Amino acid sequence: MKENSFVSTDDIRSAFSAAMSVMYREEVPAYGTLMELVAKVNEDTLAANAGLRERLQATDSLDRISEERHGAIRLGTPAELSMMRRVFAVMGMYPVGYYDLSTAGVPVHSTAFRPVGEASLKRNPFRVFTSLLRLDLIADEILRAEAETILGERRIFTPGAVELTLKAERQGGLDRADAERFVAEVLETFRWHDKANVSADMYKRLHDAHRLIADVVSFKGPHINHLTPRTLDIDKVQALMPEHGIAPKAVVEGPPTRNCPILLRQTSFKALEEPVSFRADGGWKTGSHTARFGEIEQRGIALTPKGRALYDRLLDQSRKIVRPAADGSNAREYEAALATAFRAFPDSWAEIREAGLGYFSYSLTEKGRQTKLPGRRELRALIADGLIEFDPIVYEDFLPVSAAGIFQSNLGDAAQQEFVASPNQQRFEADLGVAVLNEFDHYAGMEKASIEACLNGLTAAVAAE
Repeated sequence: MKENSFVSTDDIRSAFSAAMSVMYREEVPAYGTLMELVAKVNEDTLAANAGLRERLQATDSLDRISEERHGAIRLGTPAELSMMRRVFAVMGMYPVGYYDLSTAGVPVHSTAFRPVGEASLKRNPFRVFTSLLRLDLIADEILRAEAETILGERRIFTPGAVELTLKAERQGGLDRADAERFVAEVLETFRWHDKANVSADMYKRLHDAHRLIADVVSFKGPHINHLTPRTLDIDKVQALMPEHGIAPKAVVEGPPTRNCPILLRQTSFKALEEPVSFRADGGWKTGSHTARFGEIEQRGIALTPKGRALYDRLLDQSRKIVRPAADGSNAREYEAALATAFRAFPDSWAEIREAGLGYFSYSLTEKGRQTKLPGRRELRALIADGLIEFDPIVYEDFLPVSAAGIFQSNLGDAAQQEFVASPNQQRFEADLGVAVLNEFDHYAGMEKASIEACLNGLTAAVAAE
């Protein structure tokens, strides 16, 4: 089969993202309400800020916002993680970053599968935060062995999904018919199943060890536990959610409200208590399970290692004063401590750039496009002369403390517990089958390429004469 007859991985990813959104809207009606609210807030924000609209249009980012979303799944075994990597590769999604959540009381470590090229990100930046259960963190050895046995007996991918993944690997892609079938088959892995693989007694034992352990081990597959649209004003969405019958978590995770957003801010509505059936003497016993919820995110600029170190230091500083409670009882105190701590982080794009705290994409201004230079000059001078302008590069990744905060707010106070901090990226990558990509290298490469394109553009006309 000729390569040009294959559907692009970007198109497959876009189709899968859209299908996932339709399925989740049917499964969790509040998600549909959330999507409508976010769309309205984004529309109002752009109407009130012509400058923001103009820059988003100039950087080809405006169209992607309404399509942008991320999901999250939790896997149980190394084999599931390895196969999931291969499935996502068919969609042009690759593992970026390593996240250890054990330090925040959640027994998983994770990566984010997402597109990595600038063109692919602009086409559809769908991401899936993918966690692997840390069975080694279950203190009860007997329960750990039983959980491992239960997980070893399940198959989370349909035969069709496996077959088409192998076919894509073998021939280098999928044609239109195979791509459509691939999306339908893989969607089944993420579908909700209300019949558990375990008895009510086993579920309780898993639940008592940690609610997330029960969620991973007890079911047929890693049902999507949330799907997240991107908003341009998360504070407004947070304030409006109750008016739409949605109860938000008390605190927005991540940095405080700023003129120049950095990294990632997230909020969510409480997880649903859903009816499920547990195995019982050849039949079924009615019960309930709480796991799936709705989430909203606002993305800011990707920070350099220097910027990220400052962010981590300021976040830690605020949490030494007030650590947010899952029930929201100290939300105001925490938000005040956060705002105070982050006064030390510059809040203008020029200051952030000059301090080397964030990554930027550079482009020629109209004046720059009309200018011919005999040789290269320093970037600072070209910006000062109005030949080059810069825009923040969007942070495409996640924050472990924020992810844990979302998990804990939906799992409840009773789920908060301490695990020995044990990051193990080497083990995770062995289970994954490849090394995860370094997010800082990715952003630095994008920034460098944009600078080179500008410098080449300013001198190319002269060289051609």
